[in-house]
Amino acid sequence: MKLLVTGGAGFIGSAVVRLAMARGHSVVNVDALTYAACLENVAEWADHPNYAFEKADIRDRAALDAVFAKHKPDAVMHLAAESHVDRSIDGPGDFIETNITGTYNMLEAARSYWVAQGKPEAFRFHHISTDEVFGSLPNDPSVKFTEDTPYDPRSPYSASKASSDHLVRAWHETYGLPVVLTNCSNNYGPFHFPEKLIPVVILNALAGKDLPIYGKGDNIRDWLYVEDHADALLLVVEKGELGRSYNIGGENERTNLELVKTLCAILDQKRPKAQGSYADQITFVTDRPGHDARYAIDPTRIRNELGWRPSVTVEEGLERTVDWYLANEAWWKPLQARAGVGIRLGTGEAKKETA
Repeated sequence: MKLLVTGGAGFIGSAVVRLAMARGHSVVNVDALTYAACLENVAEWADHPNYAFEKADIRDRAALDAVFAKHKPDAVMHLAAESHVDRSIDGPGDFIETNITGTYNMLEAARSYWVAQGKPEAFRFHHISTDEVFGSLPNDPSVKFTEDTPYDPRSPYSASKASSDHLVRAWHETYGLPVVLTNCSNNYGPFHFPEKLIPVVILNALAGKDLPIYGKGDNIRDWLYVEDHADALLLVVEKGELGRSYNIGGENERTNLELVKTLCAILDQKRPKAQGSYADQITFVTDRPGHDARYAIDPTRIRNELGWRPSVTVEEGLERTVDWYLANEAWWKPLQARAGVGIRLGTGEAKKETA
């Protein structure tokens, strides 16, 4: 297939681009190259004849129309979004413009193209979203998010993503646009922009800085290795049922404190301090407003209908991630300044994607 991937220079988007290219697909990478994007994430494919990059903002409808007309994709994988919860609290406007208006522009550009092409049956618009749209779960392992869980967003970020999900469903029901949707749990892994929890913990630990954790560190997240997520996304765009949504989770629930302690133990083994443990650097900071207590995905639908399960445990994935950051200082060091997280280091959770 020829895939048009929005946000393909971001964390999850670049993982999708790398895997799609490795599997023989053609990719048109559409990215505005805002602060969290990095073309080095896909540099290995930059000169491949099946890869094209278009610098375009999803808020610019004319630019999107031009991209569709030029490249004529078989499917769209829409990942571009403002994604950092703390940033959405400080400045919600960008999240409304990008995640809601930008998705509207993508839907209209895709619909116009699809109609002009004679409404090909094989065309797909795959909208990638987050489990945060479902709100917060109680601390009960038997209760998890399903595709039928009512929406209950608690932050400007999650509210904007919930709005975009509703738009995608409406374009399917009203105009017949062939769509599939996915909602994922927290991602982590290589090329993760250094404002999110896991890379911040790794890099702060190595720098001898505090490892600040919100509240008591008892918020629970379901951690999904980014390369597993990319595999699931490609499966859904190829084989997912039209109009259907699929929850994608790592089946790896951990409290934030457990996660940080695991990272510290891995670092203690791989790059030991002269004295003590990296866990000695853990500090607790005032909780953020509207901080959801727990997220957990029930992946039964994607497992039963499409045969997908995560392949990486959180312990294995965290070790791979630490190894990658230890080996790639030339990638992350220039991005630390761009992240602009000096005041709030370590308080950002690892959520979903970049614009």
